[in-house]
Amino acid sequence: MPADVVKEQFAIVGDLNAWNPNEHVLEKKSEIYQIKLRLKPEKTYRFKYLIDNGLWENDYAADEYITNEFGTEDSVIIIGN
Repeated sequence: MPADVVKEQFAIVGDLNAWNPNEHVLEKKSEIYQIKLRLKPEKTYRFKYLIDNGLWENDYAADEYITNEFGTEDSVIIIGN
């Protein structure tokens, strides 16, 4: 995520952290935000990005998208073995 999009906080939230916006806050490195996560192999995770605690965005490079109960879509990442 380009740094100029974020004013305060950028987080990844999803079933990988019980949708907790404070669990995985990304760090600003140079001009981008990034995070390293250890995820269990052979599992699928639904997630979104939360920007400045108000704007929900999907990952443009997600493996797929699934409709959620709010009528929007969640990003999906499929972890191999």
